[in-house]
Amino acid sequence: MKYSIYFKKGTKKFLDRLDKIQKKRIKERLLILSDNPFPENVKTVVGMENVLRLRIGDFRLLYILDRNEKEIYVVKIDKRSRVYRK
Repeated sequence: MKYSIYFKKGTKKFLDRLDKIQKKRIKERLLILSDNPFPENVKTVVGMENVLRLRIGDFRLLYILDRNEKEIYVVKIDKRSRVYRK
């Protein structure tokens, strides 16, 4: 069964502002994520409870997984240099 994907308020806006190539690349990875919430390069984020990290080139996608409800909450998408800042 596929997982539903939800975006935090500013995250969807950030994704919409990206150039066409980056946006396509991230959306393709989101489709893969909806089928398999633990693809090969997913890691847990140290210092953030229940947050997982997916690497997509220079970008990082941070998300929270709810296995009971089959939902993925995308918390943040940004370049590596900025994504871990609070």
